[in-house]
Amino acid sequence: MTVQDETTVESGILLTDAAAAKVKGLLEQEGREDLALRVAVQPGGCSGLRYQLFFDERSLDGDVVKDFGGVKVVTDRMSAPYLGGATVDFVDTIEKQGFTIDNPNATGSCACGDSFS
Repeated sequence: MTVQDETTVESGILLTDAAAAKVKGLLEQEGREDLALRVAVQPGGCSGLRYQLFFDERSLDGDVVKDFGGVKVVTDRMSAPYLGGATVDFVDTIEKQGFTIDNPNATGSCACGDSFS
């Protein structure tokens, strides 16, 4: 796993090369260049907080925006403190396929991997 821009670990979220390639492919399928990958934290889930990843065309006041090889990743100002140093990866194995988030700020998580505390 290669992580781009390792010098900014504490200043925001990181996207691996595999995740950036997958997001870029999905954006090409959508045929829209105005979308960014928004990574957010919302109340809910088994452990209290849950991750949300979705394409977004909006620009909100206080957004933290980072570029990973042409892929724009956006985090809102309320979610940013929970995601500082978190790494988004994409895995594609016989056992599992999808995006994963390795978050050093999480003190606990549930078995589903979608929520944390």
